[in-house]
Amino acid sequence: MKLPTCLRIVLILASMLLWWNLSWAQTHRAEREHTAQNLATLLNVGRLVVERNQTLINDPRKGDKGFTPEAFEHQVIEEFLRQTTIDLNRLPSDLPALAKTQLPLLLQSSKEVVADAQFVINQRGIGYKNFIPATFGSQAARKFSNRSHITIKQTALNPRNLKNTPDGYEEQVLNRLAAQPVSHAPVTEWIDDGKTLRTVTPIYYSQDCLVCHGDPKGTLDISGYLREGAREGDLAGAISIQIPANNP
Repeated sequence: MKLPTCLRIVLILASMLLWWNLSWAQTHRAEREHTAQNLATLLNVGRLVVERNQTLINDPRKGDKGFTPEAFEHQVIEEFLRQTTIDLNRLPSDLPALAKTQLPLLLQSSKEVVADAQFVINQRGIGYKNFIPATFGSQAARKFSNRSHITIKQTALNPRNLKNTPDGYEEQVLNRLAAQPVSHAPVTEWIDDGKTLRTVTPIYYSQDCLVCHGDPKGTLDISGYLREGAREGDLAGAISIQIPANNP
């Protein structure tokens, strides 16, 4: 039986609309996943820059260290470009719109954390100042999250900072990551019937971390915390990001 022309047109239009909606939804999700990955990378780059400047920051002989927000920003932009090929000074036109607003916001939040720490960083006569990658990362993540509909958080199974205590989802993913070989790939999932993107990017202990987190287990480190007895390559924690699907 041949369908009337008008009915065939309606069915064709309905099929086209369904295809367009599915295509838009896939693109929408992919852009959010890409943005989450870049945000995690940017926060990790900030942590890396602080780590590279740790000897300078903790030098008790120097007053003005020259580790200004501008110096920090310059190093972050260079390293982020090296890792991602994205120039934060000239964001590419094909970058998702969400990333174009959120990457500069995280960079600005990170600079402000360094600005807030200038008095501590530039104190003469004091060595260890507790301005370390983990401290920087926690503060930058909170400052950013207070200004955005996106939530960034450093978390760990046994965090020293209780504000970094994992929620149920993060705890489940962290346990899974701790039980498997090292992988720097983020765990990415859409939960709540596709309403929320969750990404968890693992962080592993480097050799430098073991000064505070290694052996002898149970003894106090320089910051007054008990050492965990960790080994290089053990899971240290993760950068957790949540992005709602229905925000612009």
